[in-house]
Amino acid sequence: MISESKQRLKIALWFTSRPHTATLVLLTTITLFAVITGGWFFGEENISQFFAYIDLGQQNPPFWIQPPEINQKYLLLPTIVFVTTVFTIIKLSPKPKLWSRTIIIAIVLALIIRYILWRTLSTLNLSDPMNGTFSLGLLFLEVLIWISGGIRLWLVLKMKDRSQQANQMEINVREGKFLPTVDILIPTYQESTSIVKRTIIGCQAIDYPNKKVYLLDDSQRLEVKQLAQELGCNYIARSENSHAKAGNLNHALPLTSGELIVVFDADFIPTRNFLDRTIGFFQNKKVALVQTPQSFYNPDPIAKNLGLEKVLISDDEEFYRHIELLKDGVNSTVCAGTSFVMRRKALEEIGGFVTESISEDYFTGIRLSAQGYQLVYLREKLSAGLAAEDITNYFVQRKRWGRGTLQAFFINSNPLTIPGLKLSQRLAHLEGLVNWLSVWAYPYFFLMPLAYAFLGVLPIQATVEEWLYFFIPCYWVQIIVFRWLNERSRSVIISEIYKTVLCFPLSLSVFLVMLNPFKHKFQVTQKGISSQRFSFNWTLGWPLILLFIATLIGLLRILRIWGTVPITAEVAEFTQDAFDLGLIWTVYNLLSIGVALLALIDTPKSDLYDGFDLRRIVRLKLGDQTLWGITTKISEVEAEIQLTQKLSSPIQPNNFLSSHQGFPVKLHIVDEGLKLTAEMTNYTFIDSFPTLKVKFKHITLSQYRQLITMLFCQPGQWKERETPGELYSLFLVLKTLLNPPLVQSYRRKFTKAKKLKF
Repeated sequence: MISESKQRLKIALWFTSRPHTATLVLLTTITLFAVITGGWFFGEENISQFFAYIDLGQQNPPFWIQPPEINQKYLLLPTIVFVTTVFTIIKLSPKPKLWSRTIIIAIVLALIIRYILWRTLSTLNLSDPMNGTFSLGLLFLEVLIWISGGIRLWLVLKMKDRSQQANQMEINVREGKFLPTVDILIPTYQESTSIVKRTIIGCQAIDYPNKKVYLLDDSQRLEVKQLAQELGCNYIARSENSHAKAGNLNHALPLTSGELIVVFDADFIPTRNFLDRTIGFFQNKKVALVQTPQSFYNPDPIAKNLGLEKVLISDDEEFYRHIELLKDGVNSTVCAGTSFVMRRKALEEIGGFVTESISEDYFTGIRLSAQGYQLVYLREKLSAGLAAEDITNYFVQRKRWGRGTLQAFFINSNPLTIPGLKLSQRLAHLEGLVNWLSVWAYPYFFLMPLAYAFLGVLPIQATVEEWLYFFIPCYWVQIIVFRWLNERSRSVIISEIYKTVLCFPLSLSVFLVMLNPFKHKFQVTQKGISSQRFSFNWTLGWPLILLFIATLIGLLRILRIWGTVPITAEVAEFTQDAFDLGLIWTVYNLLSIGVALLALIDTPKSDLYDGFDLRRIVRLKLGDQTLWGITTKISEVEAEIQLTQKLSSPIQPNNFLSSHQGFPVKLHIVDEGLKLTAEMTNYTFIDSFPTLKVKFKHITLSQYRQLITMLFCQPGQWKERETPGELYSLFLVLKTLLNPPLVQSYRRKFTKAKKLKF
């Protein structure tokens, strides 16, 4: 009996630990590449002859992928023609429309195909095993990027705008003709009660009669239960935490009964019109999900660490402003885990939220699509939450997203194989999977100049004429149209910076996922973090530091300042007329790595409460004086008020503050009808206007509800911003390199200390 039990245990362990098909494919591909490469290096005759034959073809490419034999300046004619054409179209159609998108995409695809043919038939350097291995590896990784980019371009033609449809669907909701019951679920695990409190109040403030708000506590904390009781929110807890967030939501399903289910993460706060704008779509019985964008009221850590938080927009903007629209066009909207509405009946049909993966949201949406339901994406910012507040949690978040998405290859909800999806839907999901796999390309791109500087490797053999004729038109046109196509949510230069910061750890994470997809459990992104000093993330930074040093030495070798590049006679003869790609590539990498290292220096954040630039008319009483002003910044705990009238007598800021700091102030925010008690903490002049800073005191729950509603829940308050253009982005990057936030901080401290001394 004991031996039989042991045998069953062995069988169970084998099934849970056996290699998956995707893992076997990856390992087989790596092994095959290693065997072929090894045979080539060791001079195996058949392999060497095979590559020699291909190399001969590279030396004698078809005439139609060779630049014409004319003066070099005329080789720029294709670039001039295409760039002028796309500039004209963008001017005529500042916002992409079907006709303009179609022409632009046709041009871009034509240039990409032209470039691919040139790269594959003319530029591979297979003269020896060393050059050939690096050259083929580079081409393979470029192919990954081409696949993802090509699918995206095709999806652009399928984009939809749901705003007008939402306007029509909203009418019956506002008139009371369509009012299904709604359960709002707020899953929480480790978030602080101050964060959860905002979300509960925001959900309770939604303008809709048939709703119930539930707090799903997965940490069984007494203070969370007491918070729910204080706010009058339904409270549900469970005794164990299996399947993390998905398990928490599934546990609540039989304990609730609303026809529709809304989910908000514990740090996301909806606007008051969230349900008005979304539930109207469910009048169509085939609609199972309506997803809205995730917007953030604090800057992401990379923008903040670079001192560009007022200029750059969140890294997620491209996904919610562009990628989701592409997927919505073929009914493949990605359920993003928060700020969505789902039909209970449809969810119950698929057995609840998917627990096979840590990305329960993504695969639940896939299962709904496979059942024939429609998924809708409404591009309206109807909620806002906390972005990751430091670079460590930013990486934890991205790693979790990548791991969860790539688990698709190993579960039954795989969008490439699950029955019920159309080919267009599978392609849309394939784009996302390939996009995560393509992160492997970026470390390789950084290592290629090193291979040139230290090993004499020339991965692309091309003349100046070929670069001008094939590469430049493709490159410049894509740079020009990139920001236009993605609704000005991201520029190429800024996008490259974001990819550089995490390219090494994410590449390793993706590789480990493909080997062992379920090794790590769900990791929660910590929110509500404060710090008093600058800190560098050495764990993420050391690969980039080593790479920066190696690249700098490589540059010195290329410039013949410290050694020389050990190129062969054949390569030296070829590079006499060739474009010096190694030098330009190395300089570009140094700039990118330098900015990425600065992004890993977390800047101080002493205040847990984010302030907002809200303009509200204020009447305040300071002693015997009644003053009027306008708020310039306001948070949950304090406000900055610019007075619109002069004080009764001219006062110096320092003298006034010394006699009034901590002085009681009665504050009335007229627009909101909100009356607060506060105390003065600062007095200064901003743009010649006297400005007070006050800290709120003794806020009641009723006042706090009004304050949260004003700060977070006003319809239309979360606006879309535009990312800077390419030239301005380049200027910002260079400016940050020359004057990083850390240097600015020390300069301010030194100036302040110098003033105090004298």
